[in-house]
Amino acid sequence: MMGQIKKRGLDVKSFLEGKMVVLSLAIGLAEQDDFANLPDLQEVPPSQETPPDKSRNMGNKPANSPKGQPPDADGHSSVSDLANSLTGDMVMLSPGSEDDDHEGPVSEKLGRIQFSLGYSFQDTTLTVKILKGQDLPAKDFSGTSDPFVKIYLLPDRKHKLETKVKRKNLNPHWNETFLFEGFPYEKVRERTLYLQVLDYDRFSRNDPIGEVSIPLNKVELGQLKTFWKDLKPCSDGSGSRGDLLVSLCYNPTANTITVNIIKARNLKAMDIGGTSDPYVKVWLMHKDKRVEKKKTVTIKRCLNPVFNESFPFDVPAHVLRETTIIITVMDKDRLSRNDVIGKIYLSWKSGPGEVKHWKDMLSRPRTNVAQWHALKA
Repeated sequence: MMGQIKKRGLDVKSFLEGKMVVLSLAIGLAEQDDFANLPDLQEVPPSQETPPDKSRNMGNKPANSPKGQPPDADGHSSVSDLANSLTGDMVMLSPGSEDDDHEGPVSEKLGRIQFSLGYSFQDTTLTVKILKGQDLPAKDFSGTSDPFVKIYLLPDRKHKLETKVKRKNLNPHWNETFLFEGFPYEKVRERTLYLQVLDYDRFSRNDPIGEVSIPLNKVELGQLKTFWKDLKPCSDGSGSRGDLLVSLCYNPTANTITVNIIKARNLKAMDIGGTSDPYVKVWLMHKDKRVEKKKTVTIKRCLNPVFNESFPFDVPAHVLRETTIIITVMDKDRLSRNDVIGKIYLSWKSGPGEVKHWKDMLSRPRTNVAQWHALKA
C-alpha cells in the first residue's frame, strides 16, 4: 500500500524524524452506529470493522478569522434592586433539581469520538483514522455545530493535521485517514495522540468542543484497532472563562422575555495587569438573523462584577421556538479591539444547561428564573 501511495504522487511533509502523509479515505461505514453501547475506549472486534474503500480526497483546512468587532452603543436600563429580588420573586435553579439552592453551572456533556490506531512495523508507519463523532453539543445559535478535528502528536504542537469541516452536524462522519510515515516505533511510543474537536466559525475564533489524549505507550499498536472515547473539556484554558448569573422572565400576555444580567464570577483575566474591564452584550436572534442588541455598562478592573441590569425583548409566542438569546461577556479595550471572554446561547435547542433554563422560564411565566452558566469560548 505504501508503494502505491508514493506512486500516486501525494505530497509528503517533513515530520520530525519521519515523513507525514495525509490521506482521506472513504471507508464506507454504515450510517447506523454499530458501536453505540460500547464503553469508553473499548476496542471494536476486528470482525465488526468495515474495510476501507479505495477512493480518497484530501481534507480541507479551515481558516481562522479575526475576532469580532467592537460593540455598538446601545441603550440599557438599570435595575438597582434586582439583587434583593433573589430572595423574593426570583427562583434560583440548579441543573439537577427543580428547587434546590445549588449555584454551580451545568456540567455539559461534550459527546464522544470514534477513531482507529495502528502501526506497521514493516513500513514504520503510524495510522490514525478519524471516523466519527456522536452527540456533540450545539455551539451555534442555530442549534447545531460545524465540527472538525485537529490531530497532534504531543509534545509537538507546531505540526498539526485537520479533518474536513462537517457543516451543521452533531453526529459527523469524517472517515479520514492520516499516515505518519517513516516514524520509528521507539519514537512513536514516546508520543501522546491528542485529538481536539472544534466548531468552525467563519466570522470569529473556532470554538473548542472537547479533547482526547491517548499516550501511545498505553496502546497495543500492532494491529489497527478502533476505539470510542468521551470528549473532555479542553485543557488549553478555553474552559476556565468564568460563570455568569442570568435570570429570564417570560410574560405571555405582553409577549416579552426580560433578560436580567445579574453578576459574574471568576472571569478570565484578559489584560496584562491580570484583570479585565467586563461588560455584557445581549443579542436577540430570530433563526439566523440578528433582531436587537442591548449591552450593560463596563465595570473597570474587576473579575467578579455585579451588573444588575435588565433588558426586555419583544418575542411573540409563535417565534419562541426559533428564538435564541446570545449573551457575550466582553473585555473593554481602549487601544485595540474588545476581547470576547465567553458566551452563552439560550434557546430550546442549545446545551443541556441552557435548554433547562429556557424550559424553566416557559414553565414559570412572570417569574424571574435565575441560573448560573459557565461561559464558553
